[in-house]
Amino acid sequence: MYARSFRDLVVYQKARELAQLIFEITTAFPREETFALTDQMRRSSRAIGANIAEAWAKRRYERHFLSKLTDADGEQLETQHWIETAVDCGYLSNEQAAVLLQKCEEIGRLLGGMMSKAPLFCGDRHIIKEQITEYFITTTDN
Repeated sequence: MYARSFRDLVVYQKARELAQLIFEITTAFPREETFALTDQMRRSSRAIGANIAEAWAKRRYERHFLSKLTDADGEQLETQHWIETAVDCGYLSNEQAAVLLQKCEEIGRLLGGMMSKAPLFCGDRHIIKEQITEYFITTTDN
């Protein structure tokens, strides 16, 4: 089955789930972390899905597609770093961190699979083009 949109990709759906879970968990972080650790965790986790969406838009060119998927994987790894930092600070339990890290690692495996199979996602044959539309209306007035 061919994905018609980045929203159809399992990795994108899992990235959104992770970002939402991190948002919910970080609401319990101390107020003094609002513009530091909380913000960093939220930004990096949200950037995973954003980079997947950008990769989808750039799949006409395999190198651009791979570049954006690499960025998504980098954000996933950054998110792992911030999760471990939150454990070090005592804001997350080891159990909470294990769940989040498992989700990150799964996203990383899915991204790796996409990168290794980039030619299957890329090229003109997969680009959905809009239908030809009339932009001007011609009328015959007498």
